Amino acid sequence: MFKTLDNFDFSGKTVFIRADLNVPTKDGQISDTTRIDRFVPTLKYVIEHGGKAVVASHFGRPKGQKNSEFSMAFLAPALEKASGLKVKFIDDCVGEVRDTAVRSMQNGDVILLENLRFYVGEEANDREFAEQLAHGMDIYINDAFSTAHRAHASTEGMAHLLPHGAGRLMQEELEALDKALGNPVHPAVALVGGSKVSTKLDLLGNLVKKVDYLLIGGGMAHTFLAAQGIPMGEGSLVEPDMIDTAKNILANAGNCKIVLPTDLVWADAFGEGQEAHTSDADKVPAGKVLMDIGEKSVQAFCDVIKNAKTLIWNGPVGCFEIKPFDKGTNEIAKVVAEQTKAGLLTSVAGGGDTVSALKKAGVKSDMTYVSAAGGAFLEWMEGKTLPGVAILEK
Repeated sequence: MFKTLDNFDFSGKTVFIRADLNVPTKDGQISDTTRIDRFVPTLKYVIEHGGKAVVASHFGRPKGQKNSEFSMAFLAPALEKASGLKVKFIDDCVGEVRDTAVRSMQNGDVILLENLRFYVGEEANDREFAEQLAHGMDIYINDAFSTAHRAHASTEGMAHLLPHGAGRLMQEELEALDKALGNPVHPAVALVGGSKVSTKLDLLGNLVKKVDYLLIGGGMAHTFLAAQGIPMGEGSLVEPDMIDTAKNILANAGNCKIVLPTDLVWADAFGEGQEAHTSDADKVPAGKVLMDIGEKSVQAFCDVIKNAKTLIWNGPVGCFEIKPFDKGTNEIAKVVAEQTKAGLLTSVAGGGDTVSALKKAGVKSDMTYVSAAGGAFLEWMEGKTLPGVAILEK
């Protein structure tokens, strides 16, 4: 187990909080404040319990060099607005300027440090850099699950130097993922979509050991169908070099039942304004582009979900960005939402496209938990040890 905010007395303490404020931007403006909003409960808890909060994060990929293009100064007003707290920006994350600012803090103060990745020591998990970050701090709180798959100075190194624990977002992520995969209520189902088997090989190998049903949609289903001897045309996303791998997964699924689409939706070409046609998986006309799973497949997936107690979802089952090829993903999303709202299903979803698809279907808020983490969520599903989590558990 790991310590949480509830295990600390923050009164009068200087608390280093590793957040993930690496928000998406467009034309210099924040296009999605989710990561800021989800961090606010941790920040407010520390302040409301008499602490001094030193907030740190990375932004973009400055590659270990100071670069104004990746400065985090613009995030201070956004964090102020989201939290209702005064946030002072410090234009460095280590050194005398920062240390002076930290020494002058009063209980209830919040400072936001400059980009951690302006220093090569951050991604190198350099001990000396971690010591500089920890200088003057009493407690280390990691609230950045989305960076927990990286052993960096601020995500792993600092925990060797200070009393440490998980922030609220980190705690929520870990508890949700434990319910979904670590210790799920059965029947447990995994729904995996997306385009390529090759990017989710470890994930599939881990899931068949953990769940009762594995539903495979999206382009990756084409490789599995090909592995079953069903001819897939040029308009499919079959990965020829992954067919033997797919055969191996199918043959070694053990007690896990793998469910593949039996009918597919196709179009004459990829893009907007195309008419949708449906054929059985083995009867798609030559040269057509596969865009979604068909109605029979959607029904089969939904029947499994309706009998499940736990669902973990990563990846849409079709080209959800383009109407009418969002139908399969939307229909499944609505059933998942209904089962969750009725208290019959614990539903955990993650991955960028999955979150976008749930938003588009209008059911994101109906899920039990939606992870904002990308790579860390996938590596957890793959059964890998996340350095930023493992150190919290020591």
